[in-house]
Amino acid sequence: MKYSVIVPVFNRPDEVDELLESLTRQSLQDFEVIVVEDGSSVTCRSVCDKYADRLDLKYFDKPNSGPGQSRNYGAERARGEYLIVLDSDVVLPADYFKVVDDELRREPTDAFGGPDRAHASFTDVQKAISYSMTSFFTTGGIRGGKKKLDKFYPRSFNMGIRRDVYMRLGGFGKMRFGEDIDFSIRIFKAGCRCRLFPDAWVWHKRRTDFRKFWRQVYNSGIARVNLYKKYPDSLKPVHLLPMVFTVGCVLLALAFLSGVVLFFALPAGMRQALGIAVSLLALAPLVVYSLLIFVDATQRNDSCRIGLLSIASAFIQLLGYGCGFLEAWWKRCVRGQDEFQAYSKNFYQ
Repeated sequence: MKYSVIVPVFNRPDEVDELLESLTRQSLQDFEVIVVEDGSSVTCRSVCDKYADRLDLKYFDKPNSGPGQSRNYGAERARGEYLIVLDSDVVLPADYFKVVDDELRREPTDAFGGPDRAHASFTDVQKAISYSMTSFFTTGGIRGGKKKLDKFYPRSFNMGIRRDVYMRLGGFGKMRFGEDIDFSIRIFKAGCRCRLFPDAWVWHKRRTDFRKFWRQVYNSGIARVNLYKKYPDSLKPVHLLPMVFTVGCVLLALAFLSGVVLFFALPAGMRQALGIAVSLLALAPLVVYSLLIFVDATQRNDSCRIGLLSIASAFIQLLGYGCGFLEAWWKRCVRGQDEFQAYSKNFYQ
């Protein structure tokens, strides 16, 4: 057995159904599938039973401990030389394992990961969210793009690693958010080889609405500061961009409001010139950035509607992450709270 697919799941049987269906269509079938139910109230046991005669599949049901610990639970029961860690909300193209196998034969590595894409069946909001999480203009391409501002760190929605390396490093930690980056950092610090497989991509649904997406990226901002406190050298300039963007938006909003105040407070001749000029100058950077996002997202998705939604998604992605980062920076770096004092709910016992 060369590959073991490990999928933690929490109350998402429909997603697991789609993932398992895509696994039955793989052109290379040298893998087993390990589904770990993480204390779900709505289980996917019946879904797994449906594929029992089509996949080498093992299903485990355990108390809730978070995705990281559930992956470790699955890894302990895996037989493959390589572990392929997937989120339950991904779907694989038919040649995924063939691409992975070809890459490993061409240049062996200890760990690897691939990017994600939006499927044609995704909603326009999901496609906009996918754009904002993968675009060079929003995340700097650090989530698997070929153009990137930082080296590639495998993420848990599409990650592979030699089983012996996984077990030697102790697998995923107990962080609720950012546990995959924590693991990737430890992979690099252990001197292991790690590569991006650009053609080993998956379709990734991510969040289904902007409210859930805000919560996700807000938590990511918190996780980045927690990771910085644990690994000071892990914080790179690209990780500060959402925080800079957030502060910049606040300052531009204040400048716009000051222009409005000037417009109404000064005599007619001066207020029309000065007030309008200040307000327009404050709006200009955001308008230019929005147009850039609109044009790029429209071209990538061949849809003006998705282009417009991508503007909202990009602002949510950057502002949400920036706000979470600033809150965590205040609690952890200014007030000096440790991770459990500041975010006791962000860790599993």
